[in-house]
Amino acid sequence: MRLSELKTGESATIVKVTGHGGFRRRIMEMGFVRGQRVEVILNAPLKDPIEYKIMGYDISLRRSEADMVVVLSDAEAGEYLAAQRGRGEASGCVRKCGEGTTPCDCSGRGGKPCATVDEVVARSSRTISVALVGNPNSGKTSLFNAVSGGHEHVGNYGGVTVGAKIGYRNYRGYRFEVTDLPGTYALTAYTPEERYVRSHIAEKTPDVVINTVVASNLERNLYLTTELIDINPRMVVALNMYDELERSGAKLDYDSLGRMLGVPMVPVEARNNRGIEALLDTVIDVFENRDDRVRHIHINMGPVIEEGLRRLNGDMSDHREELPKAFPPRYYAMKLLEGDRQAEEMLHGCARYGEWIEIRDRETRHIAEALGEDIETAFADQKYGFIQGALRETYIPGQREQAKATALIDAFVTHKLWGFPIFFALMWLMFWCTFSLGAYPQDWLDALVGWIGDGVNSLLPEGPLRDMLSDGVIGGVGAVIVFLPQIMILYLFISFLEDSGYLARAAFIMDRVMHRIGLHGKSFIPMIMGFGCNVPAIMACRTIESRSSRLITILITPFMSCSARLPIYILLTGTFFSAHAGLVMTGLYVLGILVAVVTARLMRRFFYPEDETPFVMELPPYRMPTWKTTLLHMWDKCAQYLRKMGGMILIASIVVWFLSYYPRERTDDAAVTNYENSYLGRIGQACEPVFTPLGLNWKAGVALISGISAKEIVVSTLGVLYAEETPAAAGDGPEGTADATRRIASGEVSQTAVHKTIIGGADGETAIRVAYVPEEEADEERTLGRKLLASGDFSEAAVLGFLTFILLYIPCIATVVAIGSEAGWRWAAASVIYDTAVAWLMAWAVYHIASLFA
Repeated sequence: MRLSELKTGESATIVKVTGHGGFRRRIMEMGFVRGQRVEVILNAPLKDPIEYKIMGYDISLRRSEADMVVVLSDAEAGEYLAAQRGRGEASGCVRKCGEGTTPCDCSGRGGKPCATVDEVVARSSRTISVALVGNPNSGKTSLFNAVSGGHEHVGNYGGVTVGAKIGYRNYRGYRFEVTDLPGTYALTAYTPEERYVRSHIAEKTPDVVINTVVASNLERNLYLTTELIDINPRMVVALNMYDELERSGAKLDYDSLGRMLGVPMVPVEARNNRGIEALLDTVIDVFENRDDRVRHIHINMGPVIEEGLRRLNGDMSDHREELPKAFPPRYYAMKLLEGDRQAEEMLHGCARYGEWIEIRDRETRHIAEALGEDIETAFADQKYGFIQGALRETYIPGQREQAKATALIDAFVTHKLWGFPIFFALMWLMFWCTFSLGAYPQDWLDALVGWIGDGVNSLLPEGPLRDMLSDGVIGGVGAVIVFLPQIMILYLFISFLEDSGYLARAAFIMDRVMHRIGLHGKSFIPMIMGFGCNVPAIMACRTIESRSSRLITILITPFMSCSARLPIYILLTGTFFSAHAGLVMTGLYVLGILVAVVTARLMRRFFYPEDETPFVMELPPYRMPTWKTTLLHMWDKCAQYLRKMGGMILIASIVVWFLSYYPRERTDDAAVTNYENSYLGRIGQACEPVFTPLGLNWKAGVALISGISAKEIVVSTLGVLYAEETPAAAGDGPEGTADATRRIASGEVSQTAVHKTIIGGADGETAIRVAYVPEEEADEERTLGRKLLASGDFSEAAVLGFLTFILLYIPCIATVVAIGSEAGWRWAAASVIYDTAVAWLMAWAVYHIASLFA
């Protein structure tokens, strides 16, 4: 807990002091060091300041200062020791041994001495909170995986990590709590990532910041390092991808460079787990204040800027008690001069805020007049000049072989003539492999699901339980799980393209196209990610600086065909358009893109006519992804897919089965299911007028409604609804039954090949459908696709309309929630209404146009 949380009369033991270096040193000089006892004497009437007793002295601290001190209260220590006694590890003492009048029983239990408060404090103080901060493409998330064993995806383009991920590691008696923060180029308040990272450092006050830097691109990456130096946290620089620097023939005296910057530097290769232990050892030394390379430096901004800084910083330092304690006064002075809005918000409540703004405005005008450029440009120039000077002393460039290879590849993939053909060829290859190569393992899984269903039917007696397991669970979940191979292939391709750096080039070559629809190239990456899953794609829109472009991209991303729709596409195109399945699937993807383009143009025209934000995006060097990284990403996504199978889709399949199974109807010899009069049938018939103009019956309508929760459930719903369909010619009524009986008696077909269902007849009558199929074809003919084909419910035109509606209508619940959290619930509701309306109109048009050619 924090010292500010203690109440009057309570005592605690100090664990550690957080905050920036200057504040931390001042507080520690007052006696607030690890292991010291502190007691709350009294609170001021307005709860600020607070008087404490420490080391025999009474000291007054403001609540904001006390909030930066982590303590272990006596109550917390007592709870910890009580828990130990419960495990037979300690007899317990809350005071330090020998302290006070009450003797301390250190006999323990089972011969073990008790844990004292000192030991509890020592254990608590050996937890190190670490924040990973770095540029996009710096390998920060790879380092997170290497340090914590986490499974966060590594992508070779800006903005993969759009939220903080937390991992843990125990090492040399310390517990590391590692937070992977979003990739950012600076700590201004320009993008959501920059604001998030700076807020995390200010509010969470990590013990150590690991700044991930690309060793082969120091000049660009060290700019963020200088921003962190201004904040003055305890920091270690991880020189990632150090092998690339060595292969280029470059030489870096990283120890001397680190001493210049006052920050220890450690070479690492996160992808190969090299240098990780050395990095963690350095973090421990910095945390324990044992590293002599650590010192705080002020990066000189030049005489003109320094003069303005001196005046503003001097006044702030004289009234430092008013400042938030997260950062030093010089940092606030720099940010005020830069016109940083977030800094202004943090300081707005200070009593001298008005005077500081007056000084800022005066000095800003003076700096701009003296230098002939705006203050932000002047700051950036000075920092890059500092970096260049430091590298001139410590860095010898190599041959830059990787840069040459990157330039050679870019000459083809970003060429004005060859760039687009290469891109579309890669997309076609991805979909062709997904459909063609995935068909073989899909057949194997389909056979396995059929074998399991047969086993359940043979082991269990006839009844609702067997029907639920066979038709509901196995029929519903099995109908979706058979598409796992295609999902794996799709994610394998996307992961490889991301990790290699090609997707950044795709955004580059699409920039001009995106501009024509009112966006820019950076919007292209979330759209491509949407082919995998719309949820992370929408979250990835945070990297787009322009609010209007970010909002438009969020709203058009659901039109990208996510992998959840893929099972539906594969089922229906493979069944009804087997000779042209790949072409139909490609057409669906293209249609989704076209609708997204039209939507973006409409929004840009009627809602946000201007977007002045330029397209700025780093093109990282090409890297050959490791199989471990690529396969790990693929498996993470597939594991999510499998978890859906055991969760939402399983439950939905059982619910759909129940609603379609009941109520049962009585015949002369047994209770049977009449799907049309079941609960689900009634729901479908109520909605049927909406879907009839699209050439769809009530079963298709039910499948579409169930797909609102998750698109894969469309397939499982069809699997349940058509579980009893027989893929063969059928006779209706007594004639059909008599014909089937005759053919059984003559031996023409076996009795096991005959299937009977009850269907609704005209004028309320009941008709009996009897279907027969040669026994040797029975197993082959039981797939869901063949059942759909044989049912006669779908014409080719209706299937095209059905696919179009699935492509465009309301996104899944998870996507709607993502839109609401990123853009606001008003826009989420608008997306639901607009997408569904567009889906109906487009499906109607496709159905009627296709009917003309049927």
